[in-house]
Amino acid sequence: MNMTIPSSLPPGMTTSATAEDELTQTITRACEQASFDGPDATFTGRVRIDPQFAGNEYINAGCGCVHFEPGARSAWHTHPRGQFLLLTQGVGRTQVWGGAMQELRPGDVVWCPPGVKHWHGAAPDSAMSHLAITGIENGKNVDWLEKVSDEQYAGG
Repeated sequence: MNMTIPSSLPPGMTTSATAEDELTQTITRACEQASFDGPDATFTGRVRIDPQFAGNEYINAGCGCVHFEPGARSAWHTHPRGQFLLLTQGVGRTQVWGGAMQELRPGDVVWCPPGVKHWHGAAPDSAMSHLAITGIENGKNVDWLEKVSDEQYAGG
């Protein structure tokens, strides 16, 4: 029999249960997730976000694939429960407040602990994509701060 998962998951997600009401796998089809542009208030340059999954009662984290055009970047921000980034293609950059900028390549994984002020984005001459797996606390996964200046982005 089919049953609908509680409303904490994206619309359209369902799962199957056995006669004993044991949950089985859930599949969310890529075509069911609408992509959207990164808002100008929190990104510089062209950024597209492809949602992958939302948190649920078992895993309190969500995931998105974020695509940055060359030179595009996030604003400074923090995460109340931290964030993993897995670089999937291109060349990226990341920096924590007061630290040196770091270059990222495909396969690199970044762990940003809760409350650490940072930014990430593409290198000036390369697009970049990463999977962002972000913890959720009280329904919130990010606190946006000021934009990264051109000087900060250049490593100054």
